[in-house]
Amino acid sequence: MPNPRLATRYAKSILDLAIEKGQLEEVYADMQYLQLLNNSSREFLNLLRSPIVASDKKQNAVDAVTAGKISVITNSFTRLLITKGREAELPEIITAFITQYKEYKGIHTVKLTTATPVSEEIKNSIVAQVRKTSNMENIELETKVDPNLIGGFILQAGDKLVDASISSDLKEISRDFENNDFIYKVR
Repeated sequence: MPNPRLATRYAKSILDLAIEKGQLEEVYADMQYLQLLNNSSREFLNLLRSPIVASDKKQNAVDAVTAGKISVITNSFTRLLITKGREAELPEIITAFITQYKEYKGIHTVKLTTATPVSEEIKNSIVAQVRKTSNMENIELETKVDPNLIGGFILQAGDKLVDASISSDLKEISRDFENNDFIYKVR
C-alpha cells in the first residue's frame, strides 16, 4: 500500500545527506538508475514487495543487480530500507526523491503530447516559448505520442494546460451540435 508521507520523509533524508556530502548529482543518477530498474523489471519489483522472501536474500539480490552501479550513499540507503522492512516502498521513495531534487534545483517539468513525433527544432521552440511566457528557467521537456489526438498537441506546464488537439476540437463541436438551440427537439 503506497505511503506518500513515508516516501517523502525517506526521500528528504537521502536528499539532505547527499547535499551535505556534496554527492547530490551521483545520488540523483543512482535514483534514475533504480527507477529504470523498477520500471523495466517486474521481477525485481515483485522481489522487493514479497513478504515471503527473507531480507538477507533481498539484500543479496539488490547487491547483485546494483554492484558497481550505485554510489556508497545509495547502497547504504537501500540496505537501511531492507533492514527496516521498507524495501517495498522504494519505488515511491525514488519518485519522491526525483520530485524533491527537481524542486531543489528549480527544474520544471513540461509535458508535451502530440499525435506524431516532433523534431528537436520544434521541441526547442516550445521550450523557448514556455520560458518567454512564464517564470520557468530550467525546463525538462517530456514528450509523449498519442495518435488519438489526431493532430495538434497538449502542453502541460505546472498547473497550466493548453489543449490544441484536433480530438478536443471535435469533441467541442460535437457538444455544440448536441446543445443546438435552433433545432427543435422532438420526443
